[in-house]
Amino acid sequence: MQNLWNDADLQRFAREQCSIPEMPSELAELVYASRLLGRENSLVMHGGGNTSVKCELVDMVGNRADVLLIKASGVDLSKVSAHDYTPVKLAPLRNLGKLFSSNDRISEEELQRFSTKEFKHILLLNLFSLTDHMAEKRLTPSIETLLHAFLPHRYIFHTHSFAMLTLSNQPDGEQLCREVLGEGFGSVPYIKPGLGLARSAVAVYAAKPEIEGLILHKHGLVTFGATAEEAYRRMIEAVSRVEARIAAVGRKPFVKATLPAAIVPLEDVAPVIRGACVEERSPGTREYNQFILDFRTSPAIRDYVDSEELEGMSRKGAMTPDFIIRTKNLPLVVPAPDAEDLQEFKVAVQTAVQRYREAYTEYFNAGVLATGLKVAMLDPLPRVVLVPGLGLFGLGRTAEAAAVNADIAECTASAILDAESMGNFESISDREAFEIEYWDMEQAKMNKVHHDHFAGKVVMVTGAASGIGLATAKAFRQRGAELVILDLTRASLERARVEIGGNALAMPCDVTSREEVRAAFDAACRQFGGVDIIVSNVGAALQGRIGDVPDEVLRKSFELNFFSHQSIAQQAVRVMRLQGTGGVLLFNVSKQAVNPGPDFGPYGLPKAATMFLVRQYALDHGRDGIRSNGINADRIRSGLLTAEMIKARSTARGLSEQEYMAGNLLQLEVTAEDVAEAFVHLALETRTTGSITTVDGGNIAAALR
Repeated sequence: MQNLWNDADLQRFAREQCSIPEMPSELAELVYASRLLGRENSLVMHGGGNTSVKCELVDMVGNRADVLLIKASGVDLSKVSAHDYTPVKLAPLRNLGKLFSSNDRISEEELQRFSTKEFKHILLLNLFSLTDHMAEKRLTPSIETLLHAFLPHRYIFHTHSFAMLTLSNQPDGEQLCREVLGEGFGSVPYIKPGLGLARSAVAVYAAKPEIEGLILHKHGLVTFGATAEEAYRRMIEAVSRVEARIAAVGRKPFVKATLPAAIVPLEDVAPVIRGACVEERSPGTREYNQFILDFRTSPAIRDYVDSEELEGMSRKGAMTPDFIIRTKNLPLVVPAPDAEDLQEFKVAVQTAVQRYREAYTEYFNAGVLATGLKVAMLDPLPRVVLVPGLGLFGLGRTAEAAAVNADIAECTASAILDAESMGNFESISDREAFEIEYWDMEQAKMNKVHHDHFAGKVVMVTGAASGIGLATAKAFRQRGAELVILDLTRASLERARVEIGGNALAMPCDVTSREEVRAAFDAACRQFGGVDIIVSNVGAALQGRIGDVPDEVLRKSFELNFFSHQSIAQQAVRVMRLQGTGGVLLFNVSKQAVNPGPDFGPYGLPKAATMFLVRQYALDHGRDGIRSNGINADRIRSGLLTAEMIKARSTARGLSEQEYMAGNLLQLEVTAEDVAEAFVHLALETRTTGSITTVDGGNIAAALR
């Protein structure tokens, strides 16, 4: 592992941070070093790891105190800032350490109870109000605060080095680590983070104060230093020595399992897995909490998932307890998807998920019985799925969460291969995993996240680069959905993606091309795992007197204003059936479908057909749990109703532009945002299908009833 420390970069970073009043030089060095550690996924991942410094500070009213500045719980080291460090008064915590270290009669159970019930309360009582900003932010102190406080060193860094875990997560891990690192590191047997771990770490240090750090077996690596550079250098050097030992052993060849001659494509596998890993929100509703999928494959991943030993290796547990709250302790393994029978694969996946649920419930019940914890069971669904012949999936309620879990799973696959090449990978016990997964200090990290109604849902919007499509995409994104946005040009989609925010999948697509539509759905399945809601919005107001209009104009209009909707809907139904969790088809029809205007036959006729298409899908696919609804809107500023057209029409009628646009019963202009909210409303209406909603401010001639 490369040492990235650079004094010139540190000085430049410190100058950049000098505008932050509460940034003492010690904290500037800490943040710089922490970001260097955070760059290395093999050291820390997604909120894992911790760094701290001890220094004297002055609070808002002039009081001086020795303070521990420690990274707040769940903050990502790669992006950490000065404001992400929680200042805690050091003296009370050290007094606490002396109290517990001098009392040998305290049992492990009492230590664990203290950690759960009183730890956070004590830390919050001793927070140091450094600035108004920090006082307002009130970050959650790290669960490792006591370890950092009890040890005397100025700078302390804690990582979850995969290389170190490869060594320590072995039956003879302690001996292996000593062989590689010598006597320069203390050895701390596995114990749950908190007071018990802090007390054990201090005891190991006290027995040999000259050590440079601590090996927390089956957990991580800690290094100390009088300076940030020293603590960082010790971390990099120790990990480099371990990496060299692993490389010297080499990775053994793993015997590959027998796979089908042809594997189902990823775009068909993903919806099947996504549809099986769901929970109904309420019994009988057919409304589901769903996951977004993030797929990964590589030669190392394939070595892992294609191995004859996969079932056994996958059941050995997490590389470090820090991952369990995100990925659970075990992944789900499904059979290799045989291209000869997709339906058989679908049944096999559903069976595998059901068995996973049952096994997780047994694990939970055993954990409650063994620990006495009074906790409610979390959902029993996997967060990682391993697919022989293909790769692995990370599952999460958002694309970001799915990517985090996929990152962890990808690194874990490689690390387990290394560990199994060296000997026999060994994680913590089921009881220890349960104590971590259901520890309120760990759950607090995840409970901070609030999910909006459409979290876990994938919404595809056509014509999404402007007008109604753009407004609709924004409306669903604001409520937590992941987006697939389609339009004709890459440039317009990129502008829309920036305006929408988030990580929308932008696909140039001519919706009159069946091949491009299929490609868009395949891309959505590869990116997110499937599609739940489509908003088929594209249209163009082709005009002509119906008795004179050429056939090619009428056919062109039907291709765009009718057949494109049919093509989108057909592909959506195909994916939704693979998922088996229902879905929502939403169509932008038009008031022209029921209230045709003169010379607008080329536009109104296919729109009328589209209105009946809405109802036909409701009739034919209600049995699949798929709802089909449409919106009739009128006089919306868009690519159809341009500024020039508004001016011409209002002038022809002797009206101002404002009067023309508000020419309805409510005398209010209807906007693209109004139509977007109507689409959202229809997506939420779980008992409505075959409905056409009018959004026009009131036009009796266009009313359906």
